[in-house]
Amino acid sequence: MIEAVLPKERRPQERINDFGEVVSTYSEEEALKEAKRCFQCSNPPCILGCPVGIDIKRFIYQITQKDYQGAYFTIREKNNFPSICGRICPAEYQCRKACILTKKGLSFASEQAINIHFLERFIGDWGIENRIDVLQNKNEKISKFKVAVVGSGPAGLCCAGELARAGVKVVVFEGLHKLGGVLRYGIPSFRLSPQILDREIDYLAKLGVEFVTNCIIGKTKSLDELFIEGFHKIFLGLGAGVPSFLGIAGENLCNIYSANEFLTRINLMCAYNFPQFHTPINVGRNIVVIGGGNTAMDAARSALRLQKINGISPNVTVLYRRTEVEMPARRLEIEHAKEEGVNFRFLVQPKEFIGDENGFVKKLICLECKLREPDSSGRRRPVEIEDSEFEVKCDLVIVAIGLLANQILTKVTPQLKTDKYKDVVVDTETMQTSIRNVYAGGDIVGGEGTVIEAMGMAKKAATHIITGLKRE
Repeated sequence: MIEAVLPKERRPQERINDFGEVVSTYSEEEALKEAKRCFQCSNPPCILGCPVGIDIKRFIYQITQKDYQGAYFTIREKNNFPSICGRICPAEYQCRKACILTKKGLSFASEQAINIHFLERFIGDWGIENRIDVLQNKNEKISKFKVAVVGSGPAGLCCAGELARAGVKVVVFEGLHKLGGVLRYGIPSFRLSPQILDREIDYLAKLGVEFVTNCIIGKTKSLDELFIEGFHKIFLGLGAGVPSFLGIAGENLCNIYSANEFLTRINLMCAYNFPQFHTPINVGRNIVVIGGGNTAMDAARSALRLQKINGISPNVTVLYRRTEVEMPARRLEIEHAKEEGVNFRFLVQPKEFIGDENGFVKKLICLECKLREPDSSGRRRPVEIEDSEFEVKCDLVIVAIGLLANQILTKVTPQLKTDKYKDVVVDTETMQTSIRNVYAGGDIVGGEGTVIEAMGMAKKAATHIITGLKRE
């Protein structure tokens, strides 16, 4: 069997000194070699593993024929943002895991599985570099209608793109001063270059999408006001922007950040370039990150880079209450973190933060854990071991244990039905909420998920919005 082709990566000793991208896009030679490894299965399971149903078999075959434009259009039939998804999608849990080259029973893709995401990135970047635009498939019957999209994260941008390509007038309302939502503030530039995000947003602008920033729907405007202004339908891509906390003693001490704030300061507000940019951020000598997901990896790797930039010897430790096997983070991100010098300590449960006389965190009391039977997540449940206390020295802590629903809009819109987690309830077939002509998708529906899952919901909502407009 031909060995898998991996893209070039910057050396760890070099890349930890800045926030530049770590993984390179395939060269043409690399892409062709990897594409030719595909068996072109008669019933390709990889397509079923893609949340938006990209015709993976077809676009990989088109690469082997050097029909890059054809491959680009094939991907864009289902995925509005191939350059983004090719960089950040957890392919090892989705399309690559479904590849026939992954052995049955594995929880994530084997090394020999086709690197579908890297091929998608190659085609996405080729399309950007060659300025290939996907033409609108306008329907004159619906071009008179206006749709408001609330939020410019992956769900909002995807829905806006689908609607604009059909000829619908779309206005996207974003609460922050820059567009992109979690793609902008939550993902470090060493994983997703902001220039790539800007190019994808520019494409939407070319389709006629209008963007309004610094406008918080639920504060600046209500849903009723949007309807009064002439919008026929509304899509809510509010996201999950409220951080979860541990709820233990001492959590209000200084120098304890939520990962949300920490990454937002760095990614959106350029804190790594202080004082050139006016957003400060504290940098500790002994940094602890609590959590095991992609956000925890992003926070740990960002913290380590801040230490290097500020001339501090790197010392970042990730604490996780299960083992590495149960970590939900991408395997690639875990390996990159290890290569860069991030330390890991598993089967650890934080118990209490201890501060100094000035109110700054100085250490963390923890308990050791052991794993028992699986819980509702399907992973083995961590149980604290009695009398196993130990101390971890730290002068900066980042809590990365998940996000909760953004309630700015839902709190002031009682007719918008939510569940016990404060997520918006939708009809899963149409993505319509309890309010007629109001749809929702992404992390505000069903909790924190992946970018491609958010896009899948947005595409479903856009399809039903378009169908509804054609009937009016």
